[in-house]
Amino acid sequence: MILKATEENIKKAAEVIRKGGLVAFPTETVYGLGADALNKEAVAKIFEVKQRPLIDPIIVHISKVEDLEKLAYPTELAYKLAKAFWPGPLTMVLPKKEVVPSIVTAGLDFVAIRMPAHPVALKLIEESKTFIAAPSANLFSKLSPTRAEHVYEQLGDKVDIILDGGKCDVGVESTIIDLTTEPPTILRLGGLDVEAIEKVIGEVKITKENKKIKAPGMLKKHYSPRTPLRIMKEPKPIPNLRCGLLAFKEPREGFEVVEILSRKGDLREAAANLYDSLHRLDKQNLDIIIAEAVPEVGLGRAIMDRLRKAQGL
Repeated sequence: MILKATEENIKKAAEVIRKGGLVAFPTETVYGLGADALNKEAVAKIFEVKQRPLIDPIIVHISKVEDLEKLAYPTELAYKLAKAFWPGPLTMVLPKKEVVPSIVTAGLDFVAIRMPAHPVALKLIEESKTFIAAPSANLFSKLSPTRAEHVYEQLGDKVDIILDGGKCDVGVESTIIDLTTEPPTILRLGGLDVEAIEKVIGEVKITKENKKIKAPGMLKKHYSPRTPLRIMKEPKPIPNLRCGLLAFKEPREGFEVVEILSRKGDLREAAANLYDSLHRLDKQNLDIIIAEAVPEVGLGRAIMDRLRKAQGL
């Protein structure tokens, strides 16, 4: 059921959350598939519907900074980051409190928490009178949804309510920072630039591949279209294949379909259009999608991270 995210429908959705159901809702990053984070049976439904492995932790969403201490043991650094970037596309990993069910954290002693910067998400959390565990509202390892219809295409009526809040502004998942290490570690590149974080707290390190899973999005293959994808610095069609092109800012000849992320070469616009463009290409019955590499600065790092995971190499 897709419902416009009116005040009345948000209240209906909050009741579904309180009763142990599932609600897909917009955030500034991507659409989330939400359940009561303190209800382990409800959280189990998320794994079932997404076909998500139980080794992959789920982010818990809150609506007030003071709720941090109800779920975790926040540090001074955590409050410094919250003041600078919340609400917004930053998730913090902290030591968890017993109230957080182990299914949420994949049995780990740490919990990933963020405060989304979307009025619908914040209102839903407040009206639910709980905290909402929510990964992206898609089938596991598939393309993340940035529109309500993307959710329905993948999950259909397995979700009790899909709140339609329009297209997501940021378009890629949140940046995840682990505050249990020294220096703090970026576990997932995302909608907040690493450079912005370092301006507030100083040096951070970025995790290498194949580390132990401690947060969502750390598996090697993730965020993938059904159509095979290959990254090229200088894109060109492959003979005898129906090739689509995901271009950064300029079209190229010889492709069946072309999607351009940002004609002006703006990485923020490119990130916002990434999943939307991949969803459209994935519907074209192509043999392969050729993705043009983008500059790995700012949000370009997150875009390339998603493309590499979509490629799965």
